[in-house]
Amino acid sequence: MQVLVLNSGSSSIKYRLFDDSLTLLASGLVERIGEASGRAVHRRHDEGGPAELVEQAAFDDHAAGFRSLIAALEQGGLGEELRAIGHRVVHGGEEFVAPSLIDDEVVARIRAQVPLAPLHNPANLTGIEVAASLRPELPQVAVFDTAFHGTLPARAYRYALPTELYREHGVRRYGFHGTSHAFVARRAAAHLGRSLGELDLITLHLGNGASATAISGGRSIDTSMGLTPLEGLVMGTRCGDVDPAVLLHLHRQAGYDLDEIDRLLNRSSGLLGLCGENDLREIDRRARAGDADAELALDVYTYRIRKYLGAYTAALGGLDAVVFTAGVGENQPGVRARVCDDLEVLGIRLDASSNASADVGAAPDGVVAVHAADARVAVLVVATDEEREIAEQTLQALGGTVSRP
Repeated sequence: MQVLVLNSGSSSIKYRLFDDSLTLLASGLVERIGEASGRAVHRRHDEGGPAELVEQAAFDDHAAGFRSLIAALEQGGLGEELRAIGHRVVHGGEEFVAPSLIDDEVVARIRAQVPLAPLHNPANLTGIEVAASLRPELPQVAVFDTAFHGTLPARAYRYALPTELYREHGVRRYGFHGTSHAFVARRAAAHLGRSLGELDLITLHLGNGASATAISGGRSIDTSMGLTPLEGLVMGTRCGDVDPAVLLHLHRQAGYDLDEIDRLLNRSSGLLGLCGENDLREIDRRARAGDADAELALDVYTYRIRKYLGAYTAALGGLDAVVFTAGVGENQPGVRARVCDDLEVLGIRLDASSNASADVGAAPDGVVAVHAADARVAVLVVATDEEREIAEQTLQALGGTVSRP
């Protein structure tokens, strides 16, 4: 049995194909859909054919892109055992706190969440509708970025705003990156040889988008992103936490309209706003060379993470492990060192050598411990795999069992 995982964007389709033991068989991307010149890249991860196929073509719509990826799988002798399709859906609101087998009612309920994610849910729905029309015999499952945070208590998800804004407009904290936080929490527990149900964890998903989650007994009890993915940590181009009155000031004093404020907060802020660069590798290089703006950006970025570590340790009432994951968390030892420096009060202490040499790609289980041998709190670097988590949740939603690698 094979499961295809789709992540449909406004002009792209990313995919991965797994078997029912969650072994990756193929992956790829169809991009620039709807443009005059598109591109598709299809990769095999077994030994059955060419490692990579590249197709330059015009893909008029997502249906053309989907046909291209299915044709590539079939050309490589894959996809014959395809039995299900799992879809990444960004926002499930309060409607969805678990993966859902897709039918017309579920599509309508996902569509009702579009006001909460107007840039993402419509594209996700396009992928669902195209796949359903072209492969109607296959069951399809929606897996939601927000679902893992469905266990947040009211004290964590409610804002101190008038109650009618919550009841009538859904204004509350939802959280995102849920598939990643769930995946790495489970991997961390396995590496530590302990039950996830007995652990208090803080997981740090640090990529161009970034979020922190407090996990108690396998349940998310607080998370840094809010109604949207803008709140919380400093990110590549997003500001994270900011005084809301700043927005009023910009409108009243600087003449910014709503669209300009939206672009400012989401596309021109964060690391990019602080130093003109959002690639932490380049920022680190500049900081080492004495660039004051780059040094400040790193300091602001890591200080915000440290504040969340302290707050979430208090929320959990204790801490067993901190998990770093995603592009920055997995690959930037300097960031991990800055975050964990002088946190022995929380029981956190790194082993400098282990941290500097950590390579999750070479680790059999995708986990490397970087804490000092006598540290009270484990610090782990864990390779995330959101698509694998979606595949697993898809299989489970269909009543399948999974033999995890």
